[in-house]
Amino acid sequence: MQNQLIETDEAIDWGGFGRPLFQDAAAMGLGRVGVLDVGSNSVRLVVFDGAARSPAYFYNEKIMCALGAGLSQTGHLNPEGRKRAVSAIRRFAALADGMGISPITAVATAAVREASDGKDFQQEILRETGIKLWVIDGKEEARLSAQGVLLGWPGSYGLVCDIGGSSLELADLADGRVGKRVTSALGPLKLREVEGGKKALKAYIKSTMLDLHDKMDNETGMRLFLVGGSWRAIARVDMERRGYPLTVLHEYRMTARQITATADYIAENDLQDLRSRCGISDSRMQLVPLAVEVLKRLMRVFRPKDVAISSYGIREGMLYEQMPRELRERDPLIEACRFAEHKDARLPGFGRILYDFIKPLFPRANWQRKRIIKAATSLHDVSWRAHPDYRAEVTFDNATRANLGGLKHYERVLLGLALMYRYTSKPGGGRYDTLLEMLDDDQRREAEIMGRAMRLGAMLWLSADETPGTLKWKPKSRELVLTLNERARPLYGEVAEQRFAALANALNATSTVKFKKEPKT
Repeated sequence: MQNQLIETDEAIDWGGFGRPLFQDAAAMGLGRVGVLDVGSNSVRLVVFDGAARSPAYFYNEKIMCALGAGLSQTGHLNPEGRKRAVSAIRRFAALADGMGISPITAVATAAVREASDGKDFQQEILRETGIKLWVIDGKEEARLSAQGVLLGWPGSYGLVCDIGGSSLELADLADGRVGKRVTSALGPLKLREVEGGKKALKAYIKSTMLDLHDKMDNETGMRLFLVGGSWRAIARVDMERRGYPLTVLHEYRMTARQITATADYIAENDLQDLRSRCGISDSRMQLVPLAVEVLKRLMRVFRPKDVAISSYGIREGMLYEQMPRELRERDPLIEACRFAEHKDARLPGFGRILYDFIKPLFPRANWQRKRIIKAATSLHDVSWRAHPDYRAEVTFDNATRANLGGLKHYERVLLGLALMYRYTSKPGGGRYDTLLEMLDDDQRREAEIMGRAMRLGAMLWLSADETPGTLKWKPKSRELVLTLNERARPLYGEVAEQRFAALANALNATSTVKFKKEPKT
């Protein structure tokens, strides 16, 4: 049976996306992966559902312990923070045991590696919880953070900048590989302890950043990926300042001019008011002004061509570390959508048939657009359990806000709108209008065509591996031809006819239906 399945897989045309890997033994071994990150500012447990390549967060909890507070002055871990960290890790160990995922991978970064009582803290954690805490150096921290970026952007290139409580790391990415890495003491908790006032602080940040630039071979003009809670907080404030409608931080883009405007906005506004409006914790917000100074100098020295926020960092990098190479190289968007179809669709596998069915409508689609079409056809039926009156809304919200890697923000909206058209002929309105403004007219029309084609194709189910027919689109003559196999003829009823007419209308085309007779045997 296993050999037959392999032969069947090899006979299938996967459309350039490769065979799904989530059911392979190596991928299924990542079904539940626990990671404990003991940072200078926070202690966090993440349990990944990793088999889908773009992992879901099965469990995610953090405690703001500020282990690194006062470290420069005392040389010790913050005593109160240490108590809180031990308590938090004791809880996390119990949770991991309850989930059946022990032992979990646990790492500690700058505060524990620099503190004179760091080894004693490691021993206390081992004694109290049974968890072996690995203390990693700055370059290893940079490598893992860069691997986290690769989890979301396979094949990425540019500069990764990870800011923690006590340190800041830089890593070079080229052709999907981590290159040169450097570390520094530019974390906000450390900067709090710089003496001499604002002038001395700015001078210290400038000299340290110039030294980092020199160590990174004076790189400029690259893409900059920002990793870390302080960067995400600044990005969230930037969204608030701009009135940005999609408050998903991963893949959020900022320009140098926007960063400057947001730095001024933070300086001019009350931090507690900003914290409340943006949903940022008080302890995080107190570090933002210091992080802003670092970011402004980073932008001036490295002069990146664009800036992207990555919600994936060291913890995701630890998951990436455990992935087989073949899974690492896969498109996280496609693998996640295939996994969702397998788990939630009524007819898993039909998404591949639907993709081939509607693909002829987009003869000029580049690879990026084909990815969106593939994702849409995989997700077209995963929300069937929702109430019929709300399926369109549920699919849109899932597409725009789900934890999916490899999607620009406007692509989330494009995908969401296509899925809305899958379930309704009149999408949008109300709270959706501001989000739909992220698309231009051509993109909205493209989403409509994609969605109406899926709406038609969904009426023509035969089986997960049987094609009901073909669509042929003749752009020059504006003619749309639907050719159905004989077995699909009974499926072309009144509703299917209406949906085909709606698709032709969206294309501004004339429509023709043909029925292909089965050859006599």
